[in-house]
Amino acid sequence: MSNIFIGGSRKISRLPRPVLQRLDNIIHNQFTVLVGDASGVDLHVQKYLFSQSYSNVVVFCTGNTCRNNVGKWETRNVAAERHSKGFDFYAVKDLQMAKEATYGFMIWDAKSKGTLNNVLNLLRLEKKILVYFAPTQSFQTVRTMDDLHILLAQCDRQDVAGFERELSLQQFFTTTHPQLTFNILESSADPEKIVAL
Repeated sequence: MSNIFIGGSRKISRLPRPVLQRLDNIIHNQFTVLVGDASGVDLHVQKYLFSQSYSNVVVFCTGNTCRNNVGKWETRNVAAERHSKGFDFYAVKDLQMAKEATYGFMIWDAKSKGTLNNVLNLLRLEKKILVYFAPTQSFQTVRTMDDLHILLAQCDRQDVAGFERELSLQQFFTTTHPQLTFNILESSADPEKIVAL
């Protein structure tokens, strides 16, 4: 049975209809949903699954207490480093979800570094990711470094510069694929290559 790691941006205030349709497909196929406990996408996904009386859900939390568990589902508490806080504190549960996932489904506003970090973790682990890219209201698959490059090329250049500073994107590219030397800040997306499912 497949485990689907669903995550996304905390600033997304509602799930668009195409995303709900994907969730309906997940429910229909009885896949196990791995979801975090944050506000935003995590909470909205939880609320939708609860509204559909879906029980095949595991909520991941960092530390001993979940911030949100709408359906009182099974929880997985992930220990963080003792002095970690903020992004680093919550990222440990996201990495664990990526490890346990068969696939990833990210709902991204092109701004959230946490969601992008999930994509990077899943790519490192050679997992397929479906991204709902909110700015273009489109689905894009990310299986390869080229796919990631195309996705980033559609983001605001200042945001990509911020991702580079905070997530070391260029290092990620060159470490994963040393033969690649392209500059993520100078790229442009080729619409012909964008996969919309």
